[in-house]
Amino acid sequence: MDLGIIGQAAGLFAVTNIDDILILALFFAQGAGHPGCTRRIVLGQYLGFAAILAVAVAAAFGATFLPESAIPCLGLLPLALGLKAAWQAWKDHRDGDGDEEAEPTRAGGPSPLEVAAVTFANGGDNIGVYVPVFATAGIGGMTVYATVFLVLVAVWCFAGRFFATRPVVAQALARWGHVLLPLVLIAIGLLILIEGGAFGL
Repeated sequence: MDLGIIGQAAGLFAVTNIDDILILALFFAQGAGHPGCTRRIVLGQYLGFAAILAVAVAAAFGATFLPESAIPCLGLLPLALGLKAAWQAWKDHRDGDGDEEAEPTRAGGPSPLEVAAVTFANGGDNIGVYVPVFATAGIGGMTVYATVFLVLVAVWCFAGRFFATRPVVAQALARWGHVLLPLVLIAIGLLILIEGGAFGL
């Protein structure tokens, strides 16, 4: 296996997914102390990134079932999830401590589908970068890229969890995470919509 192409794949992944570490850290902080949270977040991250890879590979072979004009509209996913998280945070703040006894009965943190939706939407612009690379790499090269990417998803999940569990970071996220997560998701959604010119923005 060519080490050069492995290095290129690792570099490409890092450059196009650096912001995912912050989002993952916020997700891990949101689900801290809830059983099964790590598994759900990792599963969601893999589902979302697998969808990005599937679309990029298909497009490299000439399939265009996701029109380029539709990619900016993916910003609606994190925007909707951010607004939902903001509404939940406001409700929790308004209700005070009254609902704390009911909290353990529901799973804490994001669901796999929520993580997958944010990952896919945030990676919509990655597809435009991956397609020409995949198209010129051939099937063998594409396989190497996909394998390296999928290994690095696990590294990214580990890094996000690592940052979320550092005492100083964990304290800050525990205090402000309920505010930061909606803000980050809404900002990502708006950025995708505006940069893509969706709805004439």
